[in-house]
Amino acid sequence: MTVSDTARRGAASEPNPETVPTPPVGGRAGRRVLAVLRVATGFIFLWAFFDKTFGLGFSTPAERAWVAGGTPSQGFLLSDSVVGPLKGLFAAIASPTSDVLFQLSMLGIGTAVILGIGLRVSAVTGTLVMVLMYLAEWPYIANAASTNPLVDYHIIYALALVVLAVLHAGDTWGLGGWWKNLSVVQRMPWLV
Repeated sequence: MTVSDTARRGAASEPNPETVPTPPVGGRAGRRVLAVLRVATGFIFLWAFFDKTFGLGFSTPAERAWVAGGTPSQGFLLSDSVVGPLKGLFAAIASPTSDVLFQLSMLGIGTAVILGIGLRVSAVTGTLVMVLMYLAEWPYIANAASTNPLVDYHIIYALALVVLAVLHAGDTWGLGGWWKNLSVVQRMPWLV
């Protein structure tokens, strides 16, 4: 057997990672814990959408609701919560378009994560939003809103989204298995 035969045999026996069944993580209990984490994480994003849209009074009072003419992203991006060297950049992107994009991202991420579908796209989008919000609050200065300059809730939410996507958490108590079998998802595996 030559080196090239061994290389060919090794390459041929390696499975395509997109068609490999999801390995169990911690058995049934581990999968269930991931499912609970998935639903809870999705609910954080979906709640933000509903609270900012309808002013449920938790972080958004009714008079500042989106349906009452409030500006969900502009309200934050132009507030005193945004500090640090990127303050001008965030003020520059504050617009009605940023309101729509922010709200659509909260609705889309929350819905997809709760249902267990499109977790890769949700992880990328959610991580981008969380990192931008983390940078907007610039936790590296004393008196910043964060109590930890390196790891705050934005980073934890981003990491949770990544874990959920990598471990296919939508397969348990979600629609992940059905989603993966859709022909469009099989043609474009990045939609998993």
